[in-house]
Amino acid sequence: MNHLRAAGGGRRAAGGGQRAVLVAVRSAGALHRLLDVLPVFDGDERVAVRFTLVPGSEFAVEALAALDRSGVRVLAWEEALDRPHDLVLTASPKGAPQALSGPRVLLPHGAGFNKTVEGDGSPHLPSGLDPYYLLAGGEPWASLHALAHGEQVDRLTESCPPAAARAAVVGDPTLDRLLDSRARREEYRAALGTGARRLVVLTSTWGPESLLRRRPGLPGELLGLLPHDAYQLALVLHPNEYSRIGSFDLSRRLGPALRAGLVLAGPYEEWAAVLVAADAVITDHGSTALYAAALGRAVVGAYDGGHELIPGSPMARLLARAPGLSAAADAQDALRAAGEHDLTDLAHTAFARQGLALPLLRTELYRLMGLEPRTASVAPRPLPPPVTVPRGPAAFAVRADVSGHRVEVARFPSTTTGPVHHLAAEYPAADRRRLQSASVLWRHARPSSPAPHSAAWTAAGWTASVLDEFPGPRTAAALLTPDRVLLRHHAAGPLSARIEPCHASGRVLRADPAAVISAVHAWLAVNTAPAQGDPPVSLVCDTGVLRVRVHLAPADEADLVYEL
Repeated sequence: MNHLRAAGGGRRAAGGGQRAVLVAVRSAGALHRLLDVLPVFDGDERVAVRFTLVPGSEFAVEALAALDRSGVRVLAWEEALDRPHDLVLTASPKGAPQALSGPRVLLPHGAGFNKTVEGDGSPHLPSGLDPYYLLAGGEPWASLHALAHGEQVDRLTESCPPAAARAAVVGDPTLDRLLDSRARREEYRAALGTGARRLVVLTSTWGPESLLRRRPGLPGELLGLLPHDAYQLALVLHPNEYSRIGSFDLSRRLGPALRAGLVLAGPYEEWAAVLVAADAVITDHGSTALYAAALGRAVVGAYDGGHELIPGSPMARLLARAPGLSAAADAQDALRAAGEHDLTDLAHTAFARQGLALPLLRTELYRLMGLEPRTASVAPRPLPPPVTVPRGPAAFAVRADVSGHRVEVARFPSTTTGPVHHLAAEYPAADRRRLQSASVLWRHARPSSPAPHSAAWTAAGWTASVLDEFPGPRTAAALLTPDRVLLRHHAAGPLSARIEPCHASGRVLRADPAAVISAVHAWLAVNTAPAQGDPPVSLVCDTGVLRVRVHLAPADEADLVYEL
């Protein structure tokens, strides 16, 4: 790489010996990439960081909102043009960043250069490799192209040799943040309520060839086909889709899937935490799947082809090797096949210098500012746990198979078609129509009210009352704790259920007690209910990925008077 002298002729753009760093943002996605770089300046009072919104993008509204959420200091574009800067950081070559003074550093705004946008710049080239965007007056305007792998430098050399002369391989700071957060995987899964289920993440890029644009019904289809107690489904969308659709309309469009348990990951940080928590990814041609491969996750391709994916790119090679998904009905087979394909070697063709991006970037950026970096080490900030807490469906269509004292249940959203054993609904979350038509009603015990005046049902009182209120249900269950349930069956009367957790590899795994109650209900439908004084009945319940034992006995007094 050619180490160029920092621009600005020695003029300090900020007073008092400070260096003025300007972060030039064109989209929310670019902002998120740049925020992952900024820890290089942590603890250095000599550096003042300001942001500006580069005009001209159709996604500017979401970018401005993202800047506001980040709590950063923003300069108007005209003011940013007038001011001198000691360093300019940007993750997009579009929108005339070359008009800003000072040494300019250009980073990719994704995992490499894998797709091109039709009608934008030079044909068949992504903007990060396109001389149309990288040159001004025939000369490269960026002082440094901070790239993630030598393959990117080679491709830049083919398309724009003058820019490649100013390139350095520094790794990918977003990948390093993901890798550094792997120790928090269980924390992320706990925040998502994943439990022992397989977390499958759908990833969709933006544009007309994206998964969500071409197959908008896929999330709902998968939720109707993958048993709720074996799989959890999440969706990671490109920030540009949030900007194009808007959060309100996006929630409306995805409303049925969200009510069926879909996790919609936030576009900053949360998507990355969800990816760390994931077991498998179903992807279009967006580069998020390269991060999944680097994490060792199973990858299934769901790209239907088109003109955007660049042949020979890391993402094209990944999709060529990953099992494909042509129909939602094949998802379980595709996921099993993906588990047998290790694609981490392909990730190494997209990400070099893993774990070193921030130290390498700090060296380069401080050199451009003419400043010695602090001696303290620099490391990625751990990803915070997801804050989007999904709710499972408020009503389930339950399939059950009873064989002696063993019951297997599979639960699906209540809109699922096909034969089912019964409908189970949560009180009061489910709508009244489902509460009336369900065979099983359940509710969770709530923490006691701190108010000086309060009223609460006992478990016995509520189960009796709700069966009177809704004559259709045959079983009502109060979920007192994850392991303890008071249920009232229309024929067997009040019963206590004790659910044994599973123990595996030093961990305690618990099934959803609502699923266990559906298994008990199915067993009671074909067996004589235990009468007072009979010995307890022990059942084995298969619920998705867990097999648990439940002990059923006449109601315990402590359960009957338990306050809900």
